[in-house]
Amino acid sequence: MSTLLPLLQAADAQRTALLAQLHDENTNAYRLFHGSVEGRDGLTIDRYGDVLLIQTFHTPLSDEEHQTILDHYAPLGLHAVYNDRSGSNSRIGNPLPEAELAEAQQPRVISELGVNYHFEARHDGQDPWLFLDLRAGRRRVMQLAEGKSVLNLFAYTGGVGVAAAKAGASFVMNVDFAESSLRVARGNAKLNTLATRPRCVQSDFFPAIRQLSGLGQAKMVRGKKMPPFQPLEARQFDLVFLDPPRYAKSPFGVVDLINDYAALFKPSLLATAEGGIIICCNNVAQVDADAWLDQLKRSAEKAGRTVRDVEWISPEADFPSFDGKPPLKMVLLHV
Repeated sequence: MSTLLPLLQAADAQRTALLAQLHDENTNAYRLFHGSVEGRDGLTIDRYGDVLLIQTFHTPLSDEEHQTILDHYAPLGLHAVYNDRSGSNSRIGNPLPEAELAEAQQPRVISELGVNYHFEARHDGQDPWLFLDLRAGRRRVMQLAEGKSVLNLFAYTGGVGVAAAKAGASFVMNVDFAESSLRVARGNAKLNTLATRPRCVQSDFFPAIRQLSGLGQAKMVRGKKMPPFQPLEARQFDLVFLDPPRYAKSPFGVVDLINDYAALFKPSLLATAEGGIIICCNNVAQVDADAWLDQLKRSAEKAGRTVRDVEWISPEADFPSFDGKPPLKMVLLHV
């Protein structure tokens, strides 16, 4: 018997209650196997609608492992797609036969908490268009969004923004640098019946948030002309969602979740209305949650704002952790 099979069986048993709940909530996208915790480091197996998405990030699957996975999940009747991302930069490195590639590139619609999203197992980018570990964050936003204005920063394909609009937000703004991601976000909005259609702003984070927060973005910085950027009026939002990548650099600034989260947090906080909510995410495993929260509180104090209450949002049970300290940290601050 394959050494992987009992690990898959154990993962199934751990998810019985959660999957029943998710299906009742009109959700057909979730993680079936989280290898870093469940026994095969670097292997993830996700369900996205009728697709079984298998991904490896450290070492490729052996032929035996691949067949074990296909056999184990065969009763679900899903189309299996394998993306080997164990090479440099996590780029998909394994070619697929023509028929399998066509199936992987087939446009599909998946559902989470009653919200519909576009999905393709292979597309021009690398990452799936909906990050499943962020479901708990989207769930919390849906619980809070009714009647509120919502700012979704580093919006990617707009999942948080569409979820907020579906839950009755009065106004939603998605901000992301990549027009290709916002194109998917606009498509996601069209898949759903929404009282308000999210506004998608294609912009580097820094000029967008500096303008929204009232700090302003100069066209010349230290004698250097800045690239063109979209003008935005200053305004504050009832709910701000901040989910930056680990590291990114542009002429406007540096995104660095380890060394300078405050550079992202302060202007985002200033764009949050008094008495509002800001939800901050940090996906760097080595960052200690308590130390990070202390940094956020100190940054808020320096900005003249008070953190009135704190709520941790934990990824759901399809993303288990050894010690209750998952790599993805989400904290909700009442400010």
